[in-house]
Amino acid sequence: MKTYVCFPMLVLLSTATVNETTAQESPPAETDVESSRQADREQLRQLRESLTEAVIAGDVEKQIEYAVPDVVTIWQNNQVARGHDGLRDLLSEIDSGDENIFQGYTERPSSDQVTILPGGNTAIAYGKSVPHYKWLGLEFDLDNRWSATLLKTDGQWKLATYHVSGNIVDNPVLTAAKQTVYWAAGITLVVGILLGAIGAKLVGKRRQTATE
Repeated sequence: MKTYVCFPMLVLLSTATVNETTAQESPPAETDVESSRQADREQLRQLRESLTEAVIAGDVEKQIEYAVPDVVTIWQNNQVARGHDGLRDLLSEIDSGDENIFQGYTERPSSDQVTILPGGNTAIAYGKSVPHYKWLGLEFDLDNRWSATLLKTDGQWKLATYHVSGNIVDNPVLTAAKQTVYWAAGITLVVGILLGAIGAKLVGKRRQTATE
């Protein structure tokens, strides 16, 4: 009877020992998931840096390599570019002309947050950048905020959507425009005062002549 009772106990102990050994040999699934996410975040960081270098170099084709075929981008001037051809046309237009508007970055693009959605194949990122521009005789920095959606296809992360915008109520272009308006208003005021003074003097002379 004792032997019959002890046998199940031995089986349980053996099973517990096997389970403990297996648990030690096989890392938890959560550790694998976290490791995969860390690898994805590193790939996304490398994508951002590589894309930034392509932008600085003005390499249009390299920039397009980092985007999915049906990419959608929206820019500060509300211009929308769809697909590789649309993006190529827009970037080529920006780089054309005697004056290169984009002069590089005062502050390179950085991410405030990168979120990898459940499933592991879609990520959302947002952040800021401070590019330097030369336009209409002005040189200025423009604080930008950007957001992007990225898709992982065939093990590679690529840009699916990109939206960048600046502050429409406080920026160097608007400040320059305001200063121009102020100068124009000041000049108009001075010219008006001078014309008024000259007119008053002429009227006074006419009155004096008529009296004589």
